[in-house]
Amino acid sequence: MVRRPHRENCPGHELSIVHGIVTTVTESLIGRHVSQVYSVKLNVGALSGVVEDALQFSYGIATEGSILAGSRIEVVHIPVRVYCAECQLESELPSLRSFRCIHCGTPSMDIRSGRKLDIESLEIDKEPATPPASLSN
Repeated sequence: MVRRPHRENCPGHELSIVHGIVTTVTESLIGRHVSQVYSVKLNVGALSGVVEDALQFSYGIATEGSILAGSRIEVVHIPVRVYCAECQLESELPSLRSFRCIHCGTPSMDIRSGRKLDIESLEIDKEPATPPASLSN
């Protein structure tokens, strides 16, 4: 029997995600005269399937030789929020083991947040504007 490595030890999934982030950020900076990117802030949902350590490791690899080289990735963890039709309330799940309303215990699969991975913001340094060439007489 062949044993598969644990996801935490195999950052291939995160490497492809980070490659997409690097491509998206790099393309968004075209023509904006950015000299350096200091950080990329991500919102990472608890259900996104992303392992933060693997994401951090992959980021260092994927940014080599790009405008993002040397920048850091900041992860904001987004919890899972569900809506309960019984209570008509939205609540944050305390864990991913039980998708039940924390108020009444009714099972709920009406997920309102916690699935996505989004780029929230960039911390950048812009190049100074180039003054127009002066005409000499």
